[in-house]
Amino acid sequence: MSQEKLSHLRALGASIVMTRSDVGKGHPQYYQDLAEKIAGETPGAYYINQFNNPANPLAHELTTGPEIWDQTGHKLDAVVCGVGSGGTITGLSRFFASAAPKVEMILADPEGSVLAEYIRTKKVGTAGSWLVEGIGEDFIPAIADLSRVSRAYSIPDAEAFAAVRALLKQEGVLAGSSTGTLLAAALRYCREQTEAKTVVTLACDTGSKYLSKVYNDFWMADQGLEDGRRRAICAI
Repeated sequence: MSQEKLSHLRALGASIVMTRSDVGKGHPQYYQDLAEKIAGETPGAYYINQFNNPANPLAHELTTGPEIWDQTGHKLDAVVCGVGSGGTITGLSRFFASAAPKVEMILADPEGSVLAEYIRTKKVGTAGSWLVEGIGEDFIPAIADLSRVSRAYSIPDAEAFAAVRALLKQEGVLAGSSTGTLLAAALRYCREQTEAKTVVTLACDTGSKYLSKVYNDFWMADQGLEDGRRRAICAI
């Protein structure tokens, strides 16, 4: 997780518990298992459980889907979406299955996640690691309905970071790291088409939470600073 996210949580008064990233679901130090345990041991606590909570995809089915459909004037060919819990892609899939069945659902997945390979083979492989935050998984979330996903792209971190940096430089949109994965997948999809299509993807988070992870080196390189000068700025 980026340092900006940790600082944000501390500023809000939250106690942060760091978990292991080298263990899988079912291990007591896996982030979901540990969160559930802490909630169970804390008086008055509520475990939201976004990976199993049906309110998660329902919110996107009832609000996000109709908003996208209205804003595109009912002229939409594909939606490119990532999966963290699976709530967004599931809710959008359910909405468009009813409102516009021809709209394609496209998965944007960090390279190392098991989801894109699952779409291609229907088998859950072994997860790797990735730097993009908020999307990609080492298991298939319980609420994730991927049955309407027609295509999936595995996007390396470098390609994702380059895409979100280009978004800032060319469009002035400071977006989060996962947006880079979604945008890169959307660009791949669009470049494969032989006719014009209306394609929607999402800017999922503000880039202000990823400055040290995604943007600092980009800014220094853009200024043409030599390596020694860049190291000095980092040290400051």
